[in-house]
Amino acid sequence: AMDPQKFSRKLWSARKQLILMLAPLLLLPLLFVVPPKEGKCLYVVLLMAVYWCTEALPLAVTAMLPVCLFPTMGILPSKKVCPQYFLETNFLFLSGLVMASAIEEWGLHRRIALKVLKIVGVKPAWLILGMMITSSFLSMWLSNTATTAMMLPIANAILESLFGNLETLKENCKDKSDPEEQKNLKEVRKEAEYQMKVWKGFLISIPYAASIGGTATLTGTAPNLILVGQLKSYFPECDLINFGSWFVFAFPLMLLFLILGWIWIAFLYGGLNTRKHDEREAAEAKAKAVIDEDYKKLGPIKFAEGSITFFFIMFAILLFTRDPKFVTGWSVFFTKGYVSDAVTGVIIISILFFFPSQCPSLCWWFDSRASNTPYVPLLSWRKAQECVPWNIILLLGGGFAMAKGCEESGLAVWIGNHLQPLAQVPPAVAVILITAFIACFTEFASNTATIIIFLPVIAELAIRVNVNPLYFMIPATTGCSYAFMLPVSTPPNSIAFASGHLMVKDMVKTGFVMNILGILCVSLAMNTWGLHMFSLHTYPDWARPLNASSATVATHAMATMNMTG
Repeated sequence: AMDPQKFSRKLWSARKQLILMLAPLLLLPLLFVVPPKEGKCLYVVLLMAVYWCTEALPLAVTAMLPVCLFPTMGILPSKKVCPQYFLETNFLFLSGLVMASAIEEWGLHRRIALKVLKIVGVKPAWLILGMMITSSFLSMWLSNTATTAMMLPIANAILESLFGNLETLKENCKDKSDPEEQKNLKEVRKEAEYQMKVWKGFLISIPYAASIGGTATLTGTAPNLILVGQLKSYFPECDLINFGSWFVFAFPLMLLFLILGWIWIAFLYGGLNTRKHDEREAAEAKAKAVIDEDYKKLGPIKFAEGSITFFFIMFAILLFTRDPKFVTGWSVFFTKGYVSDAVTGVIIISILFFFPSQCPSLCWWFDSRASNTPYVPLLSWRKAQECVPWNIILLLGGGFAMAKGCEESGLAVWIGNHLQPLAQVPPAVAVILITAFIACFTEFASNTATIIIFLPVIAELAIRVNVNPLYFMIPATTGCSYAFMLPVSTPPNSIAFASGHLMVKDMVKTGFVMNILGILCVSLAMNTWGLHMFSLHTYPDWARPLNASSATVATHAMATMNMTG
């Protein structure tokens, strides 16, 4: 017979196939317990949730399950499911990705990073702040993963010039056996341990800052777009959230969290230690030289870089001023409701494909000797195609299809009815609980999958409790980007972890406090400036339930509130 240990190893190596086969069988009872149409939809939703959380299938393949299952199980006809995979939200996302690929193509992100580091200086705490500011700013526009992948090599180069070789450092941290040697080495070891700590602080700050920065813009990370898409699906009249209004809400929140996070990381990893040390000053001068040298290597700003900078700033300004809610935007010059953020984004990125990357000159036409080189635009389609992660676009689509199914099958309302007991929790407390729950769940599952699964439930919950749905949906969306505790939580965490200098316990320790800080920041934002911006203290007209059954519940809730109030 096979011993249990070997058998468990076999089970572990075949876990994905087992999950693939067993999950559909184990969920079958749902079809008989829950009312027919809702039950079928719940079956598909939970099956997708299991596959997403375990990654038994690639995320994008799981996202396509609604196309297979909704029509065949009689939940939604295929002509309603398929269009969900490329809504205008996806176009906004696509334009953000193409813009990012142009920035990466001409190395603009590297120039921005080195410039910021030149400004902040090379004292460890300030360097960590510089790293965090740069990573968060870049990840507002580039993907969090690309930002982390670009910043880590820069960080490592600076660290090596500050502290020398990492292997020597690790060697110096170890205890030496000879007592005579120990005396001399005590000081060396202390310094080496300090340097190791700073090194870790550096590495860990980059993915964290990238995750925080992604929340500041709608295109910064996929969950923000899922919020917009699902709002359009559930509450077609709600037009409160667009690029501009989201930025005004989320940018101050990002800054607040970034500064608190920096203080925590600098405190934990000895960056706040400022005692004078001659060797240290020499090392710092060396690090400064490395940054200056790298910046010099970039040479003067080329025509292409300047053009990309111009279009990038245009992109941001046009999106921001289209309809920022607190002032009249430029969308008033067009038919009302015609021009969306997606239109703005696509207009700008279309220009990149024909705008020249070399300065066009008039003399060329009259100079017979000038070489007839083919003209190169700022961005080729080939490059854009390589850079766009199509899997994420499918993932967004799967989320919208799933939301559509929940809504049309009545599953959302059914779940809402079962959430009635939660009506006793005060809304402000509910915000903290929702953010905390999502932030914990997202440590183990993909951020995008997490928000896809929970947003419909949270929207229903808000309607039941008679609270503005945005009051619960915005914190959930932000919270799902706060995955700091495990290397597997987000791709940026895994990239930083893969560098081999961080341990899981470093991430858990740092990340746990980061999560708490994040939850408190979100709660503060929702109850101060968020409350006024989106007028969250009133129950809005756009959230009036569409069908009578939930309307009676709402009026009943109103009556009880009036009685208790």
